[in-house]
Amino acid sequence: HFFNNLKIYLDTPLYFYGSIQRNDYVSQQSDIDVDIFTENEKSTILKLTNLLNIERSEFKRVVYKIDKLNVVVSGYKAPYIDEKNNLKVEFAIFNEKYKDAILYEHRSKFEIPYLLSLILLIFKYLHYDLGILPLEYYRKIKKFLINTCYDDNKSEFVTLPM
Repeated sequence: HFFNNLKIYLDTPLYFYGSIQRNDYVSQQSDIDVDIFTENEKSTILKLTNLLNIERSEFKRVVYKIDKLNVVVSGYKAPYIDEKNNLKVEFAIFNEKYKDAILYEHRSKFEIPYLLSLILLIFKYLHYDLGILPLEYYRKIKKFLINTCYDDNKSEFVTLPM
């Protein structure tokens, strides 16, 4: 219901990527990554801040260098937590002109080998359930496993100060 209502409110499709599209998604623990493409990023951010009661300062400027396509993309990212429904979301807002490049990049990581999914689930267990793997290390390990071991992708993602 949450995502359907959001899609209606924003009057634009939502595109899911990351573990929600793979075998390593863990319900109630993994976040749900959502791409939103728009002609006016600032307007979409304003709508999200109003609907979800997110502070504007939560939206961070990002630059995404996609080597496979030799393109640099800029946009915004913001986390959202709905404690009532135990829902964690990370929104990525990009201009419509970057849609094909971003979707190409994200879709390239939808299907990963079973063994890699299993390894990711083990690291998620160490982080989420046992709490012995700090978030910073978990993210570095996940990025290494997916980008280096599987995809051999040299794309870079950088968050910039506002």
